[in-house]
Amino acid sequence: MRCPFCGAIDTKVVDSRLVGDNDQVRRRRECTECEERFTTYESAELNLPRVVKTRGNREPFSDQKLQAGFQKALEKRPVSVELIDEAVARVRHRCLVAGEREIDAQQIGGWVMEELQQLDQVAYIRFASVYRAFEDVAAFREAIETLEATPDPQSAANQLSLLKDNE
Repeated sequence: MRCPFCGAIDTKVVDSRLVGDNDQVRRRRECTECEERFTTYESAELNLPRVVKTRGNREPFSDQKLQAGFQKALEKRPVSVELIDEAVARVRHRCLVAGEREIDAQQIGGWVMEELQQLDQVAYIRFASVYRAFEDVAAFREAIETLEATPDPQSAANQLSLLKDNE
Protein backbone atom coordinates (compact mmCIF):
# COMPACT_ATOMS: atom_id res chain seq x y z
CA MET A 1 0.00 0.00 0.00
CA ARG A 2 1.43 3.35 -1.06
CA CYS A 3 1.76 6.04 1.64
CA PRO A 4 -0.65 8.93 0.92
CA PHE A 5 1.77 11.41 2.54
CA CYS A 6 5.16 10.70 0.98
CA GLY A 7 4.30 8.18 -1.74
CA ALA A 8 6.58 5.46 -0.37
CA ILE A 9 5.60 1.94 -1.40
CA ASP A 10 6.52 0.19 1.86
CA THR A 11 4.02 0.43 4.73
CA LYS A 12 3.31 -1.87 7.64
CA VAL A 13 0.02 -2.84 9.26
CA VAL A 14 -0.17 -1.71 12.89
CA ASP A 15 -3.72 -2.87 13.69
CA SER A 16 -6.56 -4.75 11.93
CA ARG A 17 -10.23 -4.91 12.93
CA LEU A 18 -13.49 -6.11 11.46
CA VAL A 19 -16.05 -3.36 10.92
CA GLY A 20 -19.64 -3.10 9.73
CA ASP A 21 -21.34 -6.48 9.48
CA ASN A 22 -17.95 -8.21 9.66
CA ASP A 23 -17.65 -7.86 5.89
CA GLN A 24 -15.00 -5.17 5.92
CA VAL A 25 -11.51 -4.94 7.48
CA ARG A 26 -10.16 -1.67 8.88
CA ARG A 27 -6.36 -1.54 8.84
CA ARG A 28 -4.24 1.02 10.64
CA ARG A 29 -1.00 1.42 8.69
CA GLU A 30 2.32 3.17 9.25
CA CYS A 31 4.72 4.33 6.56
CA THR A 32 8.24 2.94 7.06
CA GLU A 33 9.75 6.07 5.42
CA CYS A 34 7.96 9.08 6.98
CA GLU A 35 6.35 7.20 9.93
CA GLU A 36 2.95 8.82 9.27
CA ARG A 37 -0.11 6.72 10.11
CA PHE A 38 -3.26 6.27 8.01
CA THR A 39 -6.30 4.00 7.81
CA THR A 40 -7.42 1.77 4.95
CA TYR A 41 -10.59 -0.27 4.51
CA GLU A 42 -10.67 -3.58 2.72
CA SER A 43 -13.73 -5.43 1.42
CA ALA A 44 -14.41 -8.13 -1.14
CA GLU A 45 -15.49 -6.98 -4.55
CA LEU A 46 -18.25 -9.25 -5.78
CA ASN A 47 -19.29 -9.05 -9.40
CA LEU A 48 -22.90 -9.89 -9.97
CA PRO A 49 -23.75 -11.24 -13.41
CA ARG A 50 -25.49 -9.16 -16.07
CA VAL A 51 -29.15 -10.01 -16.53
CA VAL A 52 -30.31 -11.18 -19.97
CA LYS A 53 -33.89 -10.00 -20.37
CA THR A 54 -36.61 -11.84 -22.32
CA ARG A 55 -36.16 -9.61 -25.38
CA GLY A 56 -32.41 -10.25 -25.41
CA ASN A 57 -31.20 -6.95 -24.00
CA ARG A 58 -28.69 -7.05 -21.16
CA GLU A 59 -28.53 -4.89 -18.06
CA PRO A 60 -26.62 -4.86 -14.78
CA PHE A 61 -28.08 -6.83 -11.89
CA SER A 62 -30.15 -4.52 -9.68
CA ASP A 63 -30.76 -5.17 -5.99
CA GLN A 64 -33.41 -2.44 -6.10
CA LYS A 65 -35.39 -4.21 -8.84
CA LEU A 66 -35.19 -7.52 -6.99
CA GLN A 67 -36.35 -5.89 -3.75
CA ALA A 68 -39.14 -4.04 -5.59
CA GLY A 69 -40.38 -7.29 -7.13
CA PHE A 70 -40.66 -8.90 -3.71
CA GLN A 71 -42.28 -5.78 -2.23
CA LYS A 72 -44.88 -5.59 -5.01
CA ALA A 73 -45.82 -9.27 -4.68
CA LEU A 74 -45.94 -9.07 -0.87
CA GLU A 75 -47.79 -5.75 -0.71
CA LYS A 76 -50.41 -5.81 2.09
CA ARG A 77 -49.41 -9.35 3.08
CA PRO A 78 -48.43 -10.37 6.64
CA VAL A 79 -44.75 -11.01 5.93
CA SER A 80 -42.05 -9.26 7.97
CA VAL A 81 -39.42 -7.05 6.40
CA GLU A 82 -36.72 -9.33 7.83
CA LEU A 83 -38.12 -12.37 6.01
CA ILE A 84 -38.31 -10.39 2.76
CA ASP A 85 -34.71 -9.19 3.15
CA GLU A 86 -33.55 -12.76 3.81
CA ALA A 87 -35.34 -14.01 0.69
CA VAL A 88 -33.79 -11.21 -1.40
CA ALA A 89 -30.36 -12.09 0.01
CA ARG A 90 -30.83 -15.77 -0.89
CA VAL A 91 -31.75 -14.94 -4.50
CA ARG A 92 -28.82 -12.51 -4.74
CA HIS A 93 -26.51 -15.19 -3.33
CA ARG A 94 -27.75 -17.71 -5.90
CA CYS A 95 -26.89 -15.22 -8.64
CA LEU A 96 -23.37 -14.82 -7.22
CA VAL A 97 -22.66 -18.52 -6.83
CA ALA A 98 -24.00 -19.35 -10.28
CA GLY A 99 -20.54 -18.34 -11.47
CA GLU A 100 -21.83 -16.97 -14.75
CA ARG A 101 -21.05 -13.62 -16.34
CA GLU A 102 -24.65 -13.43 -17.57
CA ILE A 103 -27.79 -14.96 -16.14
CA ASP A 104 -31.22 -15.27 -17.70
CA ALA A 105 -33.98 -13.15 -16.14
CA GLN A 106 -36.23 -16.23 -16.30
CA GLN A 107 -33.83 -18.07 -13.98
CA ILE A 108 -33.92 -15.24 -11.45
CA GLY A 109 -37.72 -15.14 -11.72
CA GLY A 110 -37.84 -18.87 -10.96
CA TRP A 111 -35.76 -18.38 -7.82
CA VAL A 112 -38.03 -15.52 -6.74
CA MET A 113 -41.06 -17.77 -7.22
CA GLU A 114 -39.45 -20.48 -5.07
CA GLU A 115 -38.87 -17.94 -2.30
CA LEU A 116 -42.38 -16.50 -2.56
CA GLN A 117 -43.90 -19.98 -2.43
CA GLN A 118 -42.20 -20.43 0.95
CA LEU A 119 -43.19 -16.97 2.22
CA ASP A 120 -46.78 -16.43 1.12
CA GLN A 121 -49.06 -18.26 -1.32
CA VAL A 122 -51.02 -15.15 -2.35
CA ALA A 123 -47.77 -13.34 -3.17
CA TYR A 124 -46.64 -16.38 -5.12
CA ILE A 125 -49.78 -16.27 -7.30
CA ARG A 126 -49.45 -12.49 -7.75
CA PHE A 127 -45.87 -12.80 -8.93
CA ALA A 128 -46.61 -15.86 -11.08
CA SER A 129 -49.42 -14.03 -12.87
CA VAL A 130 -46.97 -11.39 -14.08
CA TYR A 131 -43.90 -13.62 -14.44
CA ARG A 132 -45.71 -16.29 -16.45
CA ALA A 133 -47.98 -13.73 -18.19
CA PHE A 134 -51.27 -15.42 -17.36
CA GLU A 135 -53.81 -14.66 -20.05
CA ASP A 136 -56.88 -16.49 -18.79
CA VAL A 137 -58.49 -18.04 -15.72
CA ALA A 138 -57.26 -21.50 -16.67
CA ALA A 139 -53.65 -20.39 -16.18
CA PHE A 140 -54.51 -19.10 -12.71
CA ARG A 141 -56.32 -22.34 -11.91
CA GLU A 142 -53.31 -24.39 -13.00
CA ALA A 143 -50.94 -22.35 -10.82
CA ILE A 144 -53.26 -22.68 -7.82
CA GLU A 145 -53.60 -26.44 -8.33
CA THR A 146 -49.82 -26.76 -8.47
CA LEU A 147 -49.55 -24.72 -5.30
CA GLU A 148 -52.17 -26.85 -3.52
CA ALA A 149 -50.37 -30.05 -4.55
CA THR A 150 -47.16 -28.80 -2.96
CA PRO A 151 -47.13 -29.08 0.86
CA ASP A 152 -46.52 -25.81 2.62
CA PRO A 153 -43.14 -25.62 4.42
CA GLN A 154 -44.69 -25.47 7.90
CA SER A 155 -46.69 -28.69 7.56
CA ALA A 156 -43.81 -30.43 5.76
CA ALA A 157 -41.50 -29.58 8.66
CA ASN A 158 -44.01 -30.95 11.18
CA GLN A 159 -44.35 -34.34 9.46
CA LEU A 160 -42.45 -37.27 10.87
CA SER A 161 -40.09 -39.15 8.63
CA LEU A 162 -41.26 -42.59 7.48
CA LEU A 163 -37.71 -43.85 7.48
CA LYS A 164 -35.56 -44.19 10.56
CA ASP A 165 -32.47 -42.04 10.59
CA ASN A 166 -29.26 -44.00 10.15
CA GLU A 167 -27.40 -43.05 13.26
